[in-house]
Amino acid sequence: MSLDHRLTAEHEELRRTVEQFAHDVVAPKIGDFYERHEFPYEIVREMGRMGLFGLPFPEDYGGMGGDYLALGIALEELARVDSSVAITLEAGVSLGAMPVYRFGTEEQKQEWLPRLCAGEMLGAFGLTEPGAGSDAGGTRTTAVREGDEWVINGSKCFITNSGTDITGLVTVTAVTGRSPEGKPQISSIIVPSGTPGFTVAPAYSKVGWNASDTRELSFDNVRVPLANLLGEEGRGYAQFLRILDEGRIAISALATGLAQGCVDESVKYAKERHAFGRPIGANQAIQFKIADMEMRAHMARVGWRDAASRLVLGEPFKKEAALAKLYSSTVAVDNAREATQIHGGYGFMNEYPVARMWRDSKILEIGEGTSEVQRMLIARELGLTG
Repeated sequence: MSLDHRLTAEHEELRRTVEQFAHDVVAPKIGDFYERHEFPYEIVREMGRMGLFGLPFPEDYGGMGGDYLALGIALEELARVDSSVAITLEAGVSLGAMPVYRFGTEEQKQEWLPRLCAGEMLGAFGLTEPGAGSDAGGTRTTAVREGDEWVINGSKCFITNSGTDITGLVTVTAVTGRSPEGKPQISSIIVPSGTPGFTVAPAYSKVGWNASDTRELSFDNVRVPLANLLGEEGRGYAQFLRILDEGRIAISALATGLAQGCVDESVKYAKERHAFGRPIGANQAIQFKIADMEMRAHMARVGWRDAASRLVLGEPFKKEAALAKLYSSTVAVDNAREATQIHGGYGFMNEYPVARMWRDSKILEIGEGTSEVQRMLIARELGLTG
């Protein structure tokens, strides 16, 4: 495959469009939403009107007919300004709509995807549980057949986009049976919002991503039709592994955007801030910090675009996605720390974007597979086993 990751004219046009939207619409407003821990509905609606939620989906389902590279480009540009808005898009596409597109029946696709692609509705992915985070195979939520319905019981935690006013569905992983060896067989089931017995807890009080929606979910004898099964029964584990592999590319693009945003803000501040009679950017110590930050952001971009290109071309990409996610999340944390240091006391003030970036960066080393999990995956892909 080609390692030339320069953008096509169409991808570059998309990048410029989202860049302008991020600076003109998101940047002036998002700080207030963030401090109020408030979901930015109007910004999300505008993203829907732009077609961002439909970027990688076919036009037949209301999408834009683009690809995963296009999604990553949009996520990076949004995250250069704000990660709450970026993670809302990332989760809405790669975790909310993508499972329906990848594994749904034609009827399920026609029912859900047009509204998800338009941003009129958000979907969520109910995987993580209080006792089964990285150990997704330890799922305790169950779904039992009763007549023509599934009866679901259990709970999920840390679920993005699960409790907004426009959330329409949550795809829930649940144990639906046992193998002859006694291992749990996990399936994915669509649970529409508002289904009796499906309870959404109040939003978490979080360190970062404060303008995004994250909640705990509980299921108490929740009944949905058997037709809400997503994909093949007992294949839910394999399905969400594929979804997470793809999602790591998206998270890597988001992390790259945050890392680049730290560079942007640091360059701006280093030119404006004067100390001892000259801009602090004239000091080699500051120049070297920013040069290292730019190097890290650039290499993170190469990583996620390589993984996305492999996905688009239908080539194996699991290792590359794990590498990109591991590296980009690490450099996002590093760049956020350095940007805060460059800003000095002002970097600790919430009115400066780097303070928000510092708070938002750490979760990138945790969500959609911790850094430790990424190292495990990389080692396995290299043929190393425990």
